[in-house]
Amino acid sequence: MKEIIIKDSELKKASGEGMDEFLAVFTDKYLETVGGTVTAETMPMLNGYQHSLLAYRIFCEEVCSGGFVQLIQNGYGNYIFENPFAKSMRIFGAEKLSKLIYKAHKIYDAHKKELEKETTDEEFNAMYVDFEVFDELEEEFFDMEEEQTSIIAHYVDENMGMFATIEKE
Repeated sequence: MKEIIIKDSELKKASGEGMDEFLAVFTDKYLETVGGTVTAETMPMLNGYQHSLLAYRIFCEEVCSGGFVQLIQNGYGNYIFENPFAKSMRIFGAEKLSKLIYKAHKIYDAHKKELEKETTDEEFNAMYVDFEVFDELEEEFFDMEEEQTSIIAHYVDENMGMFATIEKE
C-alpha cells in the first residue's frame, strides 16, 4: 500500500467549495496513485477505505452519465459488485445507497454475462431497453445522491486518517 499524502491547505480550500470537491481531493490523489485506472496490479496501492471512496466516485460518474448499463459496460461491474462496496457504504453511514447497490447487484448477478459482453454501439444502446429494470434504481439514486454524498463526506471528515495522511503546512 502506498501512503497517500494530502496537504491540509488543499482540503481546506476544497471544503469551502463543497462536499463533492472535498471528496475529489482524495479520489483525485487515488487516481493519480494508481495511474488513472484501477487494475489488478494497482489494487494493492490503496487500502479498503480508499477503494470504497474511489468506487463511490466511479459509481456516481458512471451512473449519472449513463446509468448502470454504462457502469458495467465500461468495466466497473466487478469493482462495484464483486467487492464489499455496498457494505462499505453502510459502514460509512450511507444506508440508502447500500440498499440500492444490493438491489442492483441482484440484477447484475442474474445477467452478468449479457451485461459484460463486448457490444457494438447499437447493441450497447439496445441494452438500455433490455435492462429498463435499472431505470427505477437510477431514479432512486438521483433522488438520494446529494444526501448520501453528504453522509459520506462527513464520514471521511471524521475518519480522515483512514483515507489519507494529512500534511500540515
